Amino acid sequence: MLVYRLITEDDTSNFCHRVTEAMSKGWALHGSPQYAFDQANGVMRCAQAVTKQADVEYSREMKLGAV
Repeated sequence: MLVYRLITEDDTSNFCHRVTEAMSKGWALHGSPQYAFDQANGVMRCAQAVTKQADVEYSREMKLGAV
């Protein structure tokens, strides 16, 4: 099964660390990162989609980051 998740975070080094950690656990980048201004909080927000092949059966209760 191909697992998909979207990592989001304020535009800080923590976002880069989260994406790097996902890649170190076998996740692959899917598309380009996206940026948007969060007007309510006055910050830039980042998003990066990642995918991973996993030998599990899909369940809505599964923790995608733990796959």
